[in-house]
Amino acid sequence: MNRKKSKVIPLVKFEKEIDILNNKNQTLDIYGKPYNRTLLVLVLLVGTFCTVLNQTILTTAFPTLMKAFDVSASTVQWLTTGFLLVNGIMIPISAWLVNKFHTRSLYMAAMGTFLVGTIVCYVAPNFSTLLIGRLIQAAGVGVSMPILQTIMLSIFPPEKRGAAMGMAGIVIGLAPAVGPTLSGYIIDSYKWNDLFGIIIPIVAIVLVLSFFLMKNVIELSNPSIDILSIILSTVGFGSFLYGISNVGTKGWTDASVLIYMFVGIAFIALFTWRQLTMEHPLLELRVFKSVEFTLSAVLVGVTSMAMIGAEMVLPLYIQNIRGESAFHSGLMLLPGALIMGAMMPITGAIFDKMGAKKLAIAGMFILMVGTAPFIFLTKSTPTIYIIVLYAIRMFGISMVMMPVTTSGMNALSRTMISHGTAVNNTFRQIASSIGTAILISVLSNVTTNNLPAKSVLAKTPLSYKDQAISATLQGYHAAFLVATLFCLAGFIIAMFLKDKKRAAIGGAEK
Repeated sequence: MNRKKSKVIPLVKFEKEIDILNNKNQTLDIYGKPYNRTLLVLVLLVGTFCTVLNQTILTTAFPTLMKAFDVSASTVQWLTTGFLLVNGIMIPISAWLVNKFHTRSLYMAAMGTFLVGTIVCYVAPNFSTLLIGRLIQAAGVGVSMPILQTIMLSIFPPEKRGAAMGMAGIVIGLAPAVGPTLSGYIIDSYKWNDLFGIIIPIVAIVLVLSFFLMKNVIELSNPSIDILSIILSTVGFGSFLYGISNVGTKGWTDASVLIYMFVGIAFIALFTWRQLTMEHPLLELRVFKSVEFTLSAVLVGVTSMAMIGAEMVLPLYIQNIRGESAFHSGLMLLPGALIMGAMMPITGAIFDKMGAKKLAIAGMFILMVGTAPFIFLTKSTPTIYIIVLYAIRMFGISMVMMPVTTSGMNALSRTMISHGTAVNNTFRQIASSIGTAILISVLSNVTTNNLPAKSVLAKTPLSYKDQAISATLQGYHAAFLVATLFCLAGFIIAMFLKDKKRAAIGGAEK
């Protein structure tokens, strides 16, 4: 008996080892069928690059669009405000969609929606049609962005997620930074329609490739839809983001701003209560029970406040104080964007080896060091000084965003990844909006409070001009001081992250 067993057991082990060797280089979908993971990721990255690029591609085109459609600055701003509102509303719903519909069908639907919106924008004969196209685009982006992160976290094992999310970071970080530069070039050289025209063929190709290369890689739980949760989510996040988006122009004490923010907070509170009391919530907020996930979400949010807010303020300084064109403004920021894009995969690989804490602490320190000197900007600050400092900021951000996000996601079980992604993206979007609102309002208020009296303009126009520039510079100084404080807050939060790569990432495989 014993002899027979001693022969059988090694044979069984040998057969299993043969199976492992045959499949170790294969990635399998939810049906156990092999697929090419590299090509699937390539389709994801190219498609998402187009959608994320679209978020900032109109930044330098507003003056041209105002002239083309004869609309005011507050009206044309709706092309961005409306986009962010719809985007923010769709992201919380994305977790339900990911668990309800097959990956391939959902991704193709999201990209198809984005393509339809882009075509509508391209052929828009009036402003209303252009705005409708932007809203349609936003609906697609609000789903495709969370799908990217959820798929990347699902098809790679925990020990390789840092490098995988680093690749995703190239898209998420680089595309918005390239947008203003590309936009300025197209506006100067071609028609505004071409801003959308260049995207259409690329997205069409992505759709065709998705039909063949995208696979169903996320297990479905077939959750039921809760209409009340969708209503609470839509009204809550929509109202809050709308109120925040108006702070820059109307101020924090404006009645409409306060009403929208109050309504938003009230409905978000009701949405939160409902999710926590439901057995199968639309968005699983219990992810915040994980301290590691909560810390990562807060740190990414604070980093976004420092990054997005400063990215809005710095071009204003370059164009309004230095008198540079929109295109040259974008060019000055491009090296920093390229550095961040190049560093994302590298920091992701480093995370896989040493975890997030040391990277995040170093990154937040570098971000703080790169932000603080902007407090002392003058109207004659050397161009190279701005370019280098901005590049340092982006280098620091590349060490924080994806590694910290991945660290938080690794703390969750596989079934919670889609919810964690939706929560993280929603939190980041709200933080970015709040950060932008705070910096723009600080800039506006400090500038206004330091402007010389109108009587000076009548008596000594040249003196008034100098004092007005000085007042504006004080506004920029105050805004960057606040941005530096955001960085300091992030630096302190980073101290509380886990000191090593989470040993319990095996829990992500539950």
